[in-house]
Amino acid sequence: MYVTHDPSTGQTDREYEQIRDVDGVLDTVTEGFTTWRDTDVAERARILVAIADAFDEHREELGKAITTEMGKLPDQAQGEVELAASIYRWYGEHGPALLEPESLDVPEARLNRVTYEPVGPLVGIMPWNYPYYQVARFAAPNLLLGNTVVLKHASICARSSAAIEKVQRAAGLPDDVFVNVYASSDTVAEMIADPRIKGVSLTGSEGAGAAVATVAAENLKPSVLELGGSDPLIILDADDLDELTETVGRARLSNCGQACNSPKRIFVPSQLEEDFLGRLKNLYEELAVGPAADEGTELGPLSSEDARDGVVEQVETAVRQGATLVTGGAAIDRPGAFMQPTILTGITEEMDAYREEIFGPVAMVYTYDSVDEAVRIANDTHFGLSGSVWGTDTERASEVAERLEVGMAYVNEHGTTMPGLPFGGVKRSGYGRELGRWGLTEFANVRLQRVR
Repeated sequence: MYVTHDPSTGQTDREYEQIRDVDGVLDTVTEGFTTWRDTDVAERARILVAIADAFDEHREELGKAITTEMGKLPDQAQGEVELAASIYRWYGEHGPALLEPESLDVPEARLNRVTYEPVGPLVGIMPWNYPYYQVARFAAPNLLLGNTVVLKHASICARSSAAIEKVQRAAGLPDDVFVNVYASSDTVAEMIADPRIKGVSLTGSEGAGAAVATVAAENLKPSVLELGGSDPLIILDADDLDELTETVGRARLSNCGQACNSPKRIFVPSQLEEDFLGRLKNLYEELAVGPAADEGTELGPLSSEDARDGVVEQVETAVRQGATLVTGGAAIDRPGAFMQPTILTGITEEMDAYREEIFGPVAMVYTYDSVDEAVRIANDTHFGLSGSVWGTDTERASEVAERLEVGMAYVNEHGTTMPGLPFGGVKRSGYGRELGRWGLTEFANVRLQRVR
């Protein structure tokens, strides 16, 4: 069921009917592909820039939709709209040059030319935690390339997914190039298996990724998966521990801790443990927790009461298994999906929390005596999305960052995402890359023409 349910109030606003005419939708994007692929790339790029302008123009309205749907704070919501706009704009401005044919210097031929051509209609299965950014990350490069898109968004994102379609059409994107649908998992599987669909991209859970990858593989379709993460953040030292604690602590709570690449595991040298934990505890206990739209709120609700209860249960299990609860850990007794910001320490490999992703406002702090120990534990996970190292000696920090088994490693920042940078992970965090030039070729026919 697609439902708009406000996690700040606990009230359901509206329910939406799911798609019934799957065949009609697939016919639409298939017919659209025959025209869109032949549209000049300069025109496709112009439309992407127009979409970016439209996102910027409707920033406040679009931001309010996701504040209501999944509880994102207004400044973070509008910031996400701006980020999505920047992705459409980047591909509109830089994408055409990246699609220029390439000549290869390989002997015994008059011509070795590589071109990048679209493959056809795609299905994008998107999550609720970044309703606009995730769609832009998938849609923008593929629309530029000439593919058409069926969007299956998360069931709580009915309003924002409809808004995406509306904004894009108003900016000049043809109706048969991008179609938003409200669909069940079974319906999506049916679409992926259909010969008219040529590929699928999913951002979501490991379980959803495995299910989608299975259907895609059975039907010989390419897929891109961006799944969970339990990102390590290793602190080596600090000139200003107050500033570092503020930066790191708030980074963990951005989007109420509901980000795949959030710094979920924080590693602190033993000599800084007491000072860091004291500062982090004070920060978390003084934060203003409340409805997302209220002025002064610093931490809003989780996406739903079920999501909140699941995180609380993970914390309770960790404590029962021997972890130390420094602060927080409980649901807040009020309507909505609120939870106290939480700090856990003393987590060992026998505990569930050592292996799990905790998708909420919970900082897991590990203390280490040697960098080798920190790196070993940081890598001792089946996730591998991103990680970061923080220190005053950037050369040393970079050497440590090189040792992290992740798709994206950062020094003195965490989780930075920009249109020109590749995004993706390794291990069970998924495969494939989005954004930058890499996002243009995941669903492209890299076609060679050679003339003797």
